Amino acid sequence: MAAENDKSRLDDAARAGWLYFIAGHTQDEIAKMLQVSRASAQRLVSLCLAERLITFRLEHPIAACMELAARLKERFDLVHCEVVPADPAAPQATAGIAERCANLLDATLRSETPVIVALGTGRAVRAAVERVTPIDRPNHQIVSLVGNISADGSASFYDTVGRLADRTGARHYPMPLPFLMSSEDERNKMVRIEPIAKVKAVAAKADLRLVGIGQMDQKAQVHIDGFVTRDELFEMMRLGAIGEITGWAYDSKGRLLKAGTNKRLTSIPPEVPAKTTTIGAAVGAAKVTAIAAALNGGLINGLITDETTAQAILER
Repeated sequence: MAAENDKSRLDDAARAGWLYFIAGHTQDEIAKMLQVSRASAQRLVSLCLAERLITFRLEHPIAACMELAARLKERFDLVHCEVVPADPAAPQATAGIAERCANLLDATLRSETPVIVALGTGRAVRAAVERVTPIDRPNHQIVSLVGNISADGSASFYDTVGRLADRTGARHYPMPLPFLMSSEDERNKMVRIEPIAKVKAVAAKADLRLVGIGQMDQKAQVHIDGFVTRDELFEMMRLGAIGEITGWAYDSKGRLLKAGTNKRLTSIPPEVPAKTTTIGAAVGAAKVTAIAAALNGGLINGLITDETTAQAILER
């Protein structure tokens, strides 16, 4: 009975949201149409937003953001660059870049021609996948670039491949390996076993790579999410690591390190320089150095960020 009531309330919320945001009616008008009080109509519209029954995409390009994107594209010879408005109240919020990443994924996945999309991990990538419009594309392939098992044996919450496959009906290829192996020799053996070699072969043919960019400091997400220990993180910092893409740590010039956790990492390494369309998605002052290094080192050839981050990169 409770489930039926919840469904009915969501139906009412969806109807109220459509009337308000799509049809353009006022809340007073909606209250009369649905035969509820104005306060109830307001709550239904709020519920529609809270439950993400309706989503929005900004269609009007903002001149300042377009100018920043053009400057980044020219300076770093990028194949793709988008800059979204910054949110002064939440400078590290990923909602804006997630929406544009979702738009990019939508455009790629709409193709009738079979395509391969390779995904990294992270909050921005996960949020983008959640915004992808469901579509039936069983001939597409979605492949993971990252081993998604942490040191305690749990799977990463930010693994995205299965979720995108659910929304598209595409075949998907997870990387069923620990993020780090205990030794370089063990890593080398594991990545050569046939199922993993097949995943790597699919990833090598990707039409699009979408990856997050992480900073390597005491607030590094690879540490917070339990993939590397505090000692491993500090070792990489001593070796000069300032950023990471799919776990691969690199220095201030965008050069992949040849020591530390990179020797035990199971993730598929970035192309150097990137040949496949490889889009980095990241925002925030803490990530400016890491993003700039990835651009300078050719680890990515596309970027989706916000205007505050873009401005800081250009001022370096």
